[in-house]
Amino acid sequence: MTGEPTQLPFVQLFTDGACSGNPGPGGWGCILRHPATGSEKEFSGGELLTTNNQMEMQAVIEGLKLLTRKSRVEVVTDSSYVAKGCTEWLSGWKRNGWKRRDGRQLVPISNVDRWQVLDQLLTRHSVSFTLVRGHAGHPENERCDKLAVAAASAVKSASD
Repeated sequence: MTGEPTQLPFVQLFTDGACSGNPGPGGWGCILRHPATGSEKEFSGGELLTTNNQMEMQAVIEGLKLLTRKSRVEVVTDSSYVAKGCTEWLSGWKRNGWKRRDGRQLVPISNVDRWQVLDQLLTRHSVSFTLVRGHAGHPENERCDKLAVAAASAVKSASD
């Protein structure tokens, strides 16, 4: 397996989630970019009753699900919850039966269903995370925010 990650195709996955109320109508947006080919595509979706963290996670889930072959993926997100969850907390949660420490007790983690899907998707690729400040002028993060807000608005309108 030496050298395998650099031989894999490289993809950038920009993501963001939004929620109107927490919980409330929410949306996710992502941009998949293949720097070698210059190809770039946008995707978005939403849910009627969700949270911001769930939509942040869903953006990464949906982006990774779109990849048809093993890739080196740089996930660019403004969600420290997602970035730290995937890089720091996930292994401990799995070791503890999808539970986290709360004082001396182990309690179920929030959003376990999405974390389990993310865990499966992360094993299919060589994934790294880059954390950016949200609403700070990062062009792709701003675009993903617009996609997520529009998706949340569309879900809310469809339910009215």
